[in-house]
Amino acid sequence: MKRILVLTVLALLLYAGAAMAAVNLNTASKAGLMELTGIGQVKAEAIIDYRDAHDGFQNISDLTNVKGIGQATLNGLKDEVTVDGDSE
Repeated sequence: MKRILVLTVLALLLYAGAAMAAVNLNTASKAGLMELTGIGQVKAEAIIDYRDAHDGFQNISDLTNVKGIGQATLNGLKDEVTVDGDSE
């Protein structure tokens, strides 16, 4: 019984770790971006448009240059996004 409990806990921890993986702003699909807190279809498209027009994001602070994304949104997303390993 203990073994089953331990295996169940380990499986849940692995699942939680995968679910908390940061979304790379330079490679994420529209659907991937829409998984982020506060990002719907319009903002996801705006992120992709900005990314395409500026050869990607240099750091996550660049998100505030995207129409409709301000500092408050950025603060809510900081733990959910990355830019090629940058978690500024």
